[in-house]
Amino acid sequence: MRSLNFPEGKAMSARWPALFLCFSLLAAGNLRAQQQPPPIKVEVKVVNVFATVHDKKGQVVSSLGKDDFVVEEDGRPQTITYFGKDTDLPLTLGLLVDTSGSQRRVLDQERDASHSFLDDMVREDEDKAFVLHFDYEVELLQDLTSSRQKLEKALDLLGAPQLNRYGTDPNGGSRQRGGGTLLYDAVYLASDEVIKKQQGRKALIVLSDGVDHGSKESLEDAIRTAQRADTLVYSILFADEQQYQGPIGFGGPGMGRHGGMGGGGGRYPREDHPDGKKVLERISRETGGRLFEVSKKQPIDEIYKSIAEELRNQYSIGYTPAADVAAGYHKIHVEVKQKDMTVQARDGYYSGQ
Repeated sequence: MRSLNFPEGKAMSARWPALFLCFSLLAAGNLRAQQQPPPIKVEVKVVNVFATVHDKKGQVVSSLGKDDFVVEEDGRPQTITYFGKDTDLPLTLGLLVDTSGSQRRVLDQERDASHSFLDDMVREDEDKAFVLHFDYEVELLQDLTSSRQKLEKALDLLGAPQLNRYGTDPNGGSRQRGGGTLLYDAVYLASDEVIKKQQGRKALIVLSDGVDHGSKESLEDAIRTAQRADTLVYSILFADEQQYQGPIGFGGPGMGRHGGMGGGGGRYPREDHPDGKKVLERISRETGGRLFEVSKKQPIDEIYKSIAEELRNQYSIGYTPAADVAAGYHKIHVEVKQKDMTVQARDGYYSGQ
């Protein structure tokens, strides 16, 4: 296990992935290698978007072709230069589990369902996954691996005593030591430190009630970093209502800014009625994922089945933007020509930063 750390200077200037074509000009005759002119590098930028389509009944549609889609960037139509159903591309999954006090009662359910999901989705020697938990710190329980055995061991740690962040108060009750829920930091660090350099299909799955307490990063920075990493974020809202019926104490002495990472400390005041659902919905919508809410009608194992179906039925759409596109954020809109169908895709991308 290791805590994830913020990079020195918190560099946020990761450039959008580019494809470089290098052509070497070979000198005629027996010219020496050092006399050869330097390679000419031509930068060709392609924006890739993974999209999932649902019909009016909410069922996944997997039978569409290139001509069924329309793509716009900043309101301008784009020509689709690549189209495919890349279900066989390597898949990188990240499981981000909230282990703060508000989730303690539901951890067993989350862990059991996660075992089945990862066992079903991760193809050994082809796909990779990692597991991290967050409360007053963000800790990587298992780095990227194709080993189901290692992933299962990491999931088993979610209920281990060493992850129990509770002590005893003078009255014999329990209290949280340096409480906090670093949700935004978890999304930021998982995107920036773990998943950013991976190729192919990428998705983070966040299990939480969506209420952040004490993160260094803002919600906007967390979303931006996930977008730069070109990863979908699926959110599973698993709220334990009993946790919000009484007073909750956050913060603690000596925790600094990031709890175990140097963070926590409850920098933000507690809201009387925190709306974690809106937070998780925004993270998922802007990155091209989807929010699910656990209920009696929709248990967590059924939610995992829905996520698996979507990840297996994605359309990969690519286009080349104008050569003079300005640096910064660009809005993407993807739709299908047929009526009564909705497209789930990320909202935009960052260029030249």
